[in-house]
Amino acid sequence: MVVARGAHFAIRPTTQSKAGNFCSFYMVCFLTISTLHFTVPYGFGAAASVRVSNELGAGNPQAARVAVWAVMFLAITETVIVSITLFCCRHILGRAYSNEKSVVEYIAVMAPLICLSTVTDSLQAVISGIARGCGWQHIGAYVNLGAFYLLGIPVAVVLGFILHLKAKGLWIGIVIGSTVQSTILSLITGFTNWQKQATKAKERMSERKTSVDNEQD
Repeated sequence: MVVARGAHFAIRPTTQSKAGNFCSFYMVCFLTISTLHFTVPYGFGAAASVRVSNELGAGNPQAARVAVWAVMFLAITETVIVSITLFCCRHILGRAYSNEKSVVEYIAVMAPLICLSTVTDSLQAVISGIARGCGWQHIGAYVNLGAFYLLGIPVAVVLGFILHLKAKGLWIGIVIGSTVQSTILSLITGFTNWQKQATKAKERMSERKTSVDNEQD
């Protein structure tokens, strides 16, 4: 699941380099902002993964549900603060990369799209952590492959290269992939029967214990 998304990040520099130096420069700027922000919700997701798995393993489905809502609240609060800050600073954000007026103006124009990507990145990072805690790695991997490789990257290529939207087109494809992934995993999480997940967790623990005992014998 993590590998699938990581490979998507690895492919992006290759696709953006095909668009020339102009596009590559701006994509590096956007990726720097996005990656710097992503460390925060990724930490929330890691914490959620541990907490949810522990509570399910202990047979506490209600506590697992509370942990999910708590981490979602933190993620939404964090991404709202970051998005508002980025949008308010959009006219000076570009000066972190260049003093060229054209650079500053283009990044200011792209700021709303960057803000939207921070929202989708926060949600998908946290929900992916919840999915790992529930043992849904296989589901998350399929969702990642479908959202990014079957939808996000093709859309980015079409918009960026065929329709000549360049950096904006590539970034729109990224946002679409993250949005689809977040939506699907959110629906799966929202309709989860936590009592059933706790029962499955105990069954897996019992199977693992039996397997270890048999190996020792």
